[in-house]
Amino acid sequence: MERDEALALLRRYVTSPSHVVHSHATAAIMRKVAEHLGEDAPTWEVIGLLHDIDYDIVGGDMERHGIEGYRLLLENGVPQEIADIVRRHNHLLTSGYDRPVEIALQAADSASGLILACALVKGGAIDEVTPRTVKKKFKEKSFAAGCDRERIRLIESLMDMETFYRLAIEGLTEVRGDIGLA
Repeated sequence: MERDEALALLRRYVTSPSHVVHSHATAAIMRKVAEHLGEDAPTWEVIGLLHDIDYDIVGGDMERHGIEGYRLLLENGVPQEIADIVRRHNHLLTSGYDRPVEIALQAADSASGLILACALVKGGAIDEVTPRTVKKKFKEKSFAAGCDRERIRLIESLMDMETFYRLAIEGLTEVRGDIGLA
């Protein structure tokens, strides 16, 4: 599946501006992590774009989140492999992430909010966010409290946290226009 097709699906099913930003941010992080690991960056980016395709539809019902996304994606001709990853990404229904793409999605999904919050503290300037900034804010449990730090830590099976933060910041910098950052 091509990025443009994924964006069209995203626009069709995701209406909340904050969820659109989250999807773009997660996709950008996924792409950079895939590049670093020598994986299929375009596919990982598409997975990041589509991972919450059903969130507005299920209204935050975490018992249905991922399952509805899986159904929507298959109905729209998205490859089974991508749909399966979207189905499994809901950590409240699934565990045991062993594949690099699933680990990266868990980390990117949570880290996107943490790093966006770091940028907002700096007036929306993603260029002013450093791995050191993110590391410091990661330790503050009350900062971006909704970001699941344990899910971010899963990335340590693939790379060190500093590298992950650097890649995530680079990815977000590249899509700053799509996510409303300076």
